[in-house]
Amino acid sequence: MAKSIKEEALRYHAEGKPGKIEVIPTKPYSTQNDLALAYSPGVAEPCLEIEKNPLDAYKYTAKGNLVAVISNGTAVLGLGDIGAMAGKPVMEGKGLLFKIFAGIDVFDIEVDEKDPEKFIQTVKAIAPTFGGINLEDIKAPECFEIEQRLKAELDIPVMHDDQHGTAIISAAGLLNALELTGKKIEEVRIVVNGAGAASISCTKLYVLLGAKKENIVMCDSKGVLSVHRTDLNASKKEFATTRDIKTLAEAVVGADVFLGLSVANVLTKEMVRTMNNNPIVFALANPNPEISYQEAMASREDLIFATGRSDYPNQINNVLGFPYIFRGALDTHAKAINEEMKVAAVYAIAELAKEPVPDVVNAAYKLKRTSFGRDYILPKPLDPRLLTSVSVAVAKAAIESGVARKEITDWEGYRRHLKDMMGYDNKLIRSFTDMAKANPKRVVFAEANHANMLKAAVEAKAEGICIPILLGNEERLYKIAAEENISLEGIEIVNMRHDRENDRRERYARILSEKKAREGITYTEAYETMVDRNAFGMMMVETGEADAFMTGVYSRYTTITKLAEQIIGIRPTYNHFGAMNIISCKKGTLFIADTLINRHPSTEVLVDVARLTHDAVNFFAHDPVMAMVSYSNFGADKKGSPRKVHEAIDYLHKKHPEIMIDGEMQVNFALDQKLRDETYPFNKMKGKEVNTLIFPNLSSANGAYKLLLEMGVGETIGPIQMGLNKPIHFTDIASSTRDILNLTTVAVVDAIVQEQIEKGIR
Repeated sequence: MAKSIKEEALRYHAEGKPGKIEVIPTKPYSTQNDLALAYSPGVAEPCLEIEKNPLDAYKYTAKGNLVAVISNGTAVLGLGDIGAMAGKPVMEGKGLLFKIFAGIDVFDIEVDEKDPEKFIQTVKAIAPTFGGINLEDIKAPECFEIEQRLKAELDIPVMHDDQHGTAIISAAGLLNALELTGKKIEEVRIVVNGAGAASISCTKLYVLLGAKKENIVMCDSKGVLSVHRTDLNASKKEFATTRDIKTLAEAVVGADVFLGLSVANVLTKEMVRTMNNNPIVFALANPNPEISYQEAMASREDLIFATGRSDYPNQINNVLGFPYIFRGALDTHAKAINEEMKVAAVYAIAELAKEPVPDVVNAAYKLKRTSFGRDYILPKPLDPRLLTSVSVAVAKAAIESGVARKEITDWEGYRRHLKDMMGYDNKLIRSFTDMAKANPKRVVFAEANHANMLKAAVEAKAEGICIPILLGNEERLYKIAAEENISLEGIEIVNMRHDRENDRRERYARILSEKKAREGITYTEAYETMVDRNAFGMMMVETGEADAFMTGVYSRYTTITKLAEQIIGIRPTYNHFGAMNIISCKKGTLFIADTLINRHPSTEVLVDVARLTHDAVNFFAHDPVMAMVSYSNFGADKKGSPRKVHEAIDYLHKKHPEIMIDGEMQVNFALDQKLRDETYPFNKMKGKEVNTLIFPNLSSANGAYKLLLEMGVGETIGPIQMGLNKPIHFTDIASSTRDILNLTTVAVVDAIVQEQIEKGIR
């Protein structure tokens, strides 16, 4: 296993472009004019502005989003003093974490200097480049002096993450663990094993949060730090105890909390058993903790246990803090990261662990359902809500404590900015969620016996998005709910086979047969059709007993689309309906159709899909600029799908000139405005960015959007049905709970709009 990890790690760092980070230009650079603005002579102008006002560096340069990760390599991970150059992969890795979790750019800087004074002077000399400095992997006790001096002598945030990162995260975990055990921080007895930078910083923060120094015992490799020892430096003396004890085993007797930042296997099961009731053990030695998870769990049942490892519950991981602490500091142009900002981060992290865990987080960690408790005292590192929760708390603390040089007043706007910057949320879904919550509708979930659909229904109810109606067998649904640790309390369940009280099967069959009598459907055929949950659920919407309908995780789309056309019907002025996916990516919002319904569309079908998509994009508050794509450009190929597309465009230009659409064209010409306009200056969308792609067949449309998702380009909403008379929506077999929840939100908004149309409001 060790050999395998070694080979894989070396290959990971070496393959392709060596290392883990790179510099990418953020401004255009393709023309001579671009270069003249980027460098000489244009660059002189921002230089002169910054000379007059140094703070304008935040306005005209990358300073406000740039952090230096600086180390001398004297305490690299668990490797010790391996030198500045050998520590570079770690510093690059830290830069990668800053970027992916908080959008912060990093230069990693390895300083080959062990003398604290020379190191300090080096860092001070390069500090004007950066908006903040993250000190990393510098050994104690030198790290204390280095950080204190730099914080005092620089006007940008400086933080030694090895000290404060662990302190902040472990403090958040400690507060929650104490809450679960009913203990107060000012009363508990704490044992700290390890007396290095992280241990001392953790202990100082615990004291700041209310712990009493007289209740704390700290140990190093020689035993308990005692006032009777003569070998203690100033940092250790601060936590020397007057108690007459010498060993870790003596110290933990009756203790409420054990914090380990030392070496593996120094805490035994027997020691844990001597601790107070409901003990809290944070064994954070890396990679192997002071006591293994298995031994700790075997020692006693009332234990709350945490490690630094990702393969066990309650991971104390610095990535929960440092990206977001620097994010909040940078966004307020803070002069420092002070104690108020650290404490704000502690409470924000602690509070987030008490919130319901998003399905996307559960899915990332392959967990069925996570909730606040002994095995979940801290958020998971991949929880996207950390960005807004912690960054906002830190930014507020920076402003309130007086170290900010930039005020933030619109906090909701700041949260939206953070979400948009990282692509964790979609503006469309946020606005639709607000709309749905203001007027929730009755949504039928036809395939509620699928765990993802059941969870989506429960979450939609909890968030106030809809009033779910589940189709299925009550006993089976309750069994699935128990397995998923979710509650169906207050949710209506309709068992079609036992629905005699409402006599809906017979009633629906009569309504359908009367509606379709001239299309050859008899009552007997309609009655047999009503045993199908999709047909039954659609009839609930058709009769007004529900407002919207969700299906698709089990059923074949060819079957359910045929039923939808038969039961619900297609909107007037159209002969066909279709589906569209919305992709949110760095380029913006992209609409793609038809991604589900029409396999090999004719020219007539393509015209209907284009018209429907035009209306749908307008519905989603975008001005549609549409390209009908193929493998040729503007009639270059006269046969096959290009011909159908060419004929559809011709019809649309003549009959619907108000629609901004052109083609056929290859995808690169559609998405590259400059290339398209220079090569084909006659195109109807000249000067505009295309935001909507109409594909010539289902295979190309479906393949295109799924390829984008698999490549990590963005997130999707859909497929969104276009063209039926009522809100009938289809997911697909790969849909996650989040996908279904998003589509449910769209279905509710669809129902709200339908209601307004029927009332003549729209």
